Amino acid sequence: MADRFRITLGQLNPTVGDLVGNAALARKAWEAGRDAGADLVALPEMFIAGYNAQDLVMRRAFQLDAAAQIDALAKACADGPALAIGCPWVEGTKLYNAYLILKGGQIVSQQLKHHLPNETVFDEVRIFDAGPLGGPYDVGGVRVGSPVCEDAWHEDVAETLAETGAEFLLVPNGSPYYRGKFDTRLNHMVARVVETELPLIYLNMVGGQDDQVFDGASFALNPGGQLALQLPMFDETIAHVDLEHTDQGWRVVEGQKAAHPDSWEQDYRVMVMSLRDYCRKTGFGKVVLGLSGGVDSALVAAIAVDALGAQNVHCVMLPSEYTSDGSLDDATAVAAALGCRYDTVPIAGPRAAVTEALAPMFEGLEPDLTEENIQSRLRGLLLMAMSNKFGEMLLTTGNKSEVAVGYATIYGDMAGGYNPIKDLYKTRVFETCRWRNANHRDWMMGPQGAVMPDSVIDKPPSAELRDDQKDSDSLPDYPDLDAMLEILVDRAGSIDDCVAAGFARDVAKKVEHLVYISEYKRFQSAPGARLTKGAFWLDRRYPIVNRWRDPS
Repeated sequence: MADRFRITLGQLNPTVGDLVGNAALARKAWEAGRDAGADLVALPEMFIAGYNAQDLVMRRAFQLDAAAQIDALAKACADGPALAIGCPWVEGTKLYNAYLILKGGQIVSQQLKHHLPNETVFDEVRIFDAGPLGGPYDVGGVRVGSPVCEDAWHEDVAETLAETGAEFLLVPNGSPYYRGKFDTRLNHMVARVVETELPLIYLNMVGGQDDQVFDGASFALNPGGQLALQLPMFDETIAHVDLEHTDQGWRVVEGQKAAHPDSWEQDYRVMVMSLRDYCRKTGFGKVVLGLSGGVDSALVAAIAVDALGAQNVHCVMLPSEYTSDGSLDDATAVAAALGCRYDTVPIAGPRAAVTEALAPMFEGLEPDLTEENIQSRLRGLLLMAMSNKFGEMLLTTGNKSEVAVGYATIYGDMAGGYNPIKDLYKTRVFETCRWRNANHRDWMMGPQGAVMPDSVIDKPPSAELRDDQKDSDSLPDYPDLDAMLEILVDRAGSIDDCVAAGFARDVAKKVEHLVYISEYKRFQSAPGARLTKGAFWLDRRYPIVNRWRDPS
């Protein structure tokens, strides 16, 4: 047996359903490994299908197509290193989340995922069958164990592999980002290394898929839990990792240790990457949004420019008689700082026409929320018309605080195809704007410097749908609202928990009620970047019709 073993890691960005394209990415990684003298080239979990493909993998035609692509890939990569790649795999009547080892033109081993995650964004229990506990596979006389993603979060799979002769662990993953996720992953993998006394290589994919972003950050650990290698977060990379055989067994040779950005930068990168990949993978090259002069739309505009470039972002101000001069000036300043197209389309004319049309039916009734919502829905109508005419996807700009309590107009400002800040509370919106003004990175396509004036960030939030309107007229101040929402939504806490945190019981109950009665709006809302484990969509699944309230 040789005293050195080289693995080429493909920390790459697959596209769900693009079997041919994903196979081409795998072939590119394999060729890089072949040229570098690798013994094994590894791709992440479910790479050929893209992840998370959800019910798509249950379609028989999709399964057959994936198998055909694997067969073609095996033949194309017959002369050179082994290739390990994730794929949906059918055996008899059962469907597995499998990790396939290709060598010599054929599949020489199948590693079948044993622990199927059934929490947060994952419901693999209803899609896949659980594979049995298995042993390692052989690559050039070296026995490799591959717990597939969730398998490495439990003791038994890695323990079984070690007991049956695995000499190191290679863990393929499709692990999406949430704030603080890397430390959780690292702690689990250190535990596996300590228990088995084997080196471990953790391989994750990168890229956006619907609301989720896979953040890469692949790494390698030596026995004892020492970090030997750390790849960058979010960046596609093909890296060559060497192991050398010592008297104590295999050890990962020390390699690059890319620094991780702080959580503010990670969140911003996720919002940029999710929008960029959503547009690229769905075929949209340009976006349009309503730029109100407020902080939310300013941040969405900055994210869009950083994701797509100023030439692909169209900002539109749609003023009414309630739009302040300050908002007009601020919107103009944001568009100018970002360098994107900026148009003004007043809504006074369309609003007058709607008012006139409804006047006979509304005669004798006092103006109320109805008239405010007409303004918002007119803006949505006009923006969707521009989206249709110019082929620009409409971005919606509601933050998580508004999405949580329904402080948004369905078919109005909620109209749109994607919401980059859907999982960002209002208090974090302010701080994220300040972070972006003070920081610039190579992955941003927008300009350096302050792109959102202080006047946008510092002014009291207002929907400007009536005279002297402030968000605080209808809602608790955002620091208090967000703190209660974190308890009720992100932590699934109780009214008593809110009271223990210092909030009035009647205010907490009002917030809870708003959250529950707004479920129907969220069911019809645009997807948006997932930043936390409490994001609105797959992480949190509640009924629309629900009369229960916390009796405490």
